[in-house]
Amino acid sequence: MRWLTLYARSRQVPASLATVVISAVAAWALSRNGGEEPGDLRLPALVLAMGAMAASIGLSGQDLALDRTASIRWVPRRAAHVLLAGAVVGTVLLTVRAMGETMATTAFVVRDSAGLMGLAALGAALSGGQYAWTPPFAWLSFAFFAPPPTSVPTQVASWILLPPGTAAGTWTALALTVAGTTAYAVAGPRR
Repeated sequence: MRWLTLYARSRQVPASLATVVISAVAAWALSRNGGEEPGDLRLPALVLAMGAMAASIGLSGQDLALDRTASIRWVPRRAAHVLLAGAVVGTVLLTVRAMGETMATTAFVVRDSAGLMGLAALGAALSGGQYAWTPPFAWLSFAFFAPPPTSVPTQVASWILLPPGTAAGTWTALALTVAGTTAYAVAGPRR
Protein backbone atom coordinates (compact mmCIF):
# COMPACT_ATOMS: atom_id res chain seq x y z
CA MET A 1 0.00 0.00 0.00
CA ARG A 2 1.27 3.49 -0.78
CA TRP A 3 1.90 6.11 1.90
CA LEU A 4 -0.75 8.46 0.49
CA THR A 5 -3.45 5.81 0.84
CA LEU A 6 -2.37 5.05 4.39
CA TYR A 7 -2.24 8.74 5.22
CA ALA A 8 -5.74 9.32 3.83
CA ARG A 9 -7.12 6.37 5.79
CA SER A 10 -5.46 7.41 9.04
CA ARG A 11 -6.83 10.95 8.63
CA GLN A 12 -10.37 9.72 7.91
CA VAL A 13 -10.43 11.44 4.52
CA PRO A 14 -13.12 9.19 2.96
CA ALA A 15 -15.59 9.93 5.78
CA SER A 16 -14.78 13.64 5.69
CA LEU A 17 -15.22 13.80 1.92
CA ALA A 18 -18.56 12.02 2.13
CA THR A 19 -19.76 14.51 4.74
CA VAL A 20 -18.64 17.47 2.62
CA VAL A 21 -20.44 16.13 -0.45
CA ILE A 22 -23.63 15.34 1.46
CA SER A 23 -23.74 18.83 2.98
CA ALA A 24 -23.25 20.42 -0.44
CA VAL A 25 -26.01 18.29 -1.95
CA ALA A 26 -28.31 19.25 0.92
CA ALA A 27 -27.53 22.94 0.29
CA TRP A 28 -28.20 22.45 -3.41
CA ALA A 29 -31.59 20.90 -2.60
CA LEU A 30 -32.43 23.73 -0.21
CA SER A 31 -31.46 26.41 -2.71
CA ARG A 32 -33.53 24.76 -5.47
CA ASN A 33 -36.61 24.89 -3.27
CA GLY A 34 -36.29 28.61 -2.75
CA GLY A 35 -34.79 28.27 0.71
CA GLU A 36 -32.73 31.43 0.43
CA GLU A 37 -33.09 34.97 -0.82
CA PRO A 38 -30.89 36.23 -3.65
CA GLY A 39 -27.64 37.58 -2.23
CA ASP A 40 -28.05 35.78 1.10
CA LEU A 41 -24.67 34.32 2.00
CA ARG A 42 -25.72 32.40 5.10
CA LEU A 43 -26.38 29.06 3.35
CA PRO A 44 -23.08 28.98 1.41
CA ALA A 45 -21.21 30.05 4.56
CA LEU A 46 -22.92 27.26 6.48
CA VAL A 47 -21.98 24.71 3.82
CA LEU A 48 -18.36 25.86 3.81
CA ALA A 49 -18.22 25.79 7.61
CA MET A 50 -19.69 22.28 7.68
CA GLY A 51 -17.10 21.20 5.14
CA ALA A 52 -14.25 22.71 7.17
CA MET A 53 -15.59 21.08 10.33
CA ALA A 54 -15.85 17.71 8.57
CA ALA A 55 -12.33 18.03 7.18
CA SER A 56 -10.98 19.06 10.57
CA ILE A 57 -11.49 15.59 12.03
CA GLY A 58 -8.56 14.43 9.93
CA LEU A 59 -6.13 16.97 11.32
CA SER A 60 -4.84 14.46 13.85
CA GLY A 61 -3.84 10.89 13.25
CA GLN A 62 -4.75 7.78 15.15
CA ASP A 63 -1.59 7.92 17.29
CA LEU A 64 0.05 11.30 17.93
CA ALA A 65 3.14 9.71 19.45
CA LEU A 66 3.65 7.67 16.31
CA ASP A 67 3.21 10.77 14.14
CA ARG A 68 5.78 12.66 16.20
CA THR A 69 8.38 9.89 15.97
CA ALA A 70 8.03 9.25 12.24
CA SER A 71 11.12 9.79 10.15
CA ILE A 72 9.32 11.79 7.48
CA ARG A 73 9.09 15.58 7.37
CA TRP A 74 5.65 16.58 8.62
CA VAL A 75 5.71 20.32 8.02
CA PRO A 76 5.07 20.24 4.25
CA ARG A 77 2.59 17.37 4.57
CA ARG A 78 0.56 19.14 7.25
CA ALA A 79 0.51 22.40 5.29
CA ALA A 80 -0.52 20.55 2.13
CA HIS A 81 -3.25 18.73 4.07
CA VAL A 82 -4.83 21.99 5.27
CA LEU A 83 -4.59 23.71 1.89
CA LEU A 84 -5.87 20.69 -0.02
CA ALA A 85 -8.79 20.25 2.39
CA GLY A 86 -9.74 23.91 1.90
CA ALA A 87 -9.53 23.47 -1.86
CA VAL A 88 -11.76 20.38 -1.78
CA VAL A 89 -14.36 22.09 0.43
CA GLY A 90 -14.47 25.07 -1.93
CA THR A 91 -14.52 22.92 -5.06
CA VAL A 92 -17.53 20.95 -3.86
CA LEU A 93 -19.56 24.14 -3.39
CA LEU A 94 -18.36 25.50 -6.74
CA THR A 95 -19.51 22.25 -8.35
CA VAL A 96 -22.98 22.84 -6.93
CA ARG A 97 -22.82 26.32 -8.42
CA ALA A 98 -21.86 24.86 -11.79
CA MET A 99 -25.01 22.70 -11.68
CA GLY A 100 -27.08 25.85 -12.05
CA GLU A 101 -27.61 27.15 -8.52
CA THR A 102 -25.74 30.40 -7.99
CA MET A 103 -25.34 30.41 -4.23
CA ALA A 104 -22.11 32.40 -3.94
CA THR A 105 -19.39 33.85 -6.10
CA THR A 106 -16.04 32.16 -6.62
CA ALA A 107 -14.28 34.89 -4.62
CA PHE A 108 -16.58 34.29 -1.65
CA VAL A 109 -16.07 30.52 -1.77
CA VAL A 110 -12.28 30.79 -2.05
CA ARG A 111 -12.03 33.35 0.75
CA ASP A 112 -14.29 31.52 3.17
CA SER A 113 -13.02 28.00 2.52
CA ALA A 114 -9.41 29.13 3.01
CA GLY A 115 -10.21 31.14 6.13
CA LEU A 116 -12.34 28.41 7.70
CA MET A 117 -9.72 25.71 7.08
CA GLY A 118 -7.06 27.99 8.56
CA LEU A 119 -9.32 28.47 11.56
CA ALA A 120 -9.78 24.69 11.89
CA ALA A 121 -6.01 24.16 11.62
CA LEU A 122 -5.47 26.77 14.32
CA GLY A 123 -8.01 24.91 16.45
CA ALA A 124 -6.11 21.65 15.92
CA ALA A 125 -2.81 23.26 16.90
CA LEU A 126 -4.29 24.84 20.02
CA SER A 127 -6.86 22.26 21.16
CA GLY A 128 -6.07 19.02 19.36
CA GLY A 129 -7.64 17.32 16.37
CA GLN A 130 -10.76 16.17 18.21
CA TYR A 131 -11.68 19.80 18.98
CA ALA A 132 -10.48 21.41 15.73
CA TRP A 133 -14.10 21.86 14.59
CA THR A 134 -14.98 24.21 17.45
CA PRO A 135 -13.36 27.48 16.20
CA PRO A 136 -15.14 27.43 12.80
CA PHE A 137 -18.42 26.52 14.51
CA ALA A 138 -18.06 29.21 17.17
CA TRP A 139 -17.08 31.93 14.69
CA LEU A 140 -19.92 31.07 12.33
CA SER A 141 -22.40 31.01 15.21
CA PHE A 142 -21.20 34.39 16.38
CA ALA A 143 -21.34 35.82 12.85
CA PHE A 144 -24.97 34.70 12.48
CA PHE A 145 -26.00 36.65 15.59
CA ALA A 146 -23.52 39.55 15.50
CA PRO A 147 -24.75 43.10 15.05
CA PRO A 148 -24.67 44.55 11.53
CA PRO A 149 -21.08 45.01 10.36
CA THR A 150 -20.73 48.81 10.40
CA SER A 151 -17.28 49.22 11.96
CA VAL A 152 -14.03 47.41 11.28
CA PRO A 153 -14.20 45.27 14.47
CA THR A 154 -17.70 44.06 13.63
CA GLN A 155 -16.60 43.41 10.04
CA VAL A 156 -13.72 41.30 11.35
CA ALA A 157 -16.12 39.45 13.66
CA SER A 158 -18.53 38.69 10.79
CA TRP A 159 -16.01 38.20 7.97
CA ILE A 160 -17.65 34.88 7.06
CA LEU A 161 -20.83 36.59 5.89
CA LEU A 162 -19.37 39.70 4.27
CA PRO A 163 -19.65 40.05 0.51
CA PRO A 164 -16.49 39.32 -1.47
CA GLY A 165 -14.17 42.25 -1.98
CA THR A 166 -14.66 43.63 1.52
CA ALA A 167 -11.17 44.46 2.78
CA ALA A 168 -11.78 43.46 6.40
CA GLY A 169 -13.22 40.09 5.35
CA THR A 170 -10.43 39.33 2.93
CA TRP A 171 -7.65 40.28 5.32
CA THR A 172 -9.22 38.39 8.21
CA ALA A 173 -9.56 35.24 6.11
CA LEU A 174 -5.99 35.60 4.85
CA ALA A 175 -4.63 36.10 8.37
CA LEU A 176 -6.52 33.06 9.65
CA THR A 177 -5.33 30.94 6.72
CA VAL A 178 -1.68 31.87 7.18
CA ALA A 179 -1.70 31.69 10.99
CA GLY A 180 -3.62 28.43 11.17
CA THR A 181 -1.71 26.65 8.43
CA THR A 182 1.65 27.77 9.84
CA ALA A 183 0.80 26.83 13.43
CA TYR A 184 -0.54 23.43 12.44
CA ALA A 185 2.29 22.68 10.02
CA VAL A 186 5.01 23.57 12.52
CA ALA A 187 3.51 22.35 15.80
CA GLY A 188 1.06 19.71 14.63
CA PRO A 189 -2.07 18.85 16.57
CA ARG A 190 -2.00 19.30 20.32
CA ARG A 191 -2.09 16.14 22.41
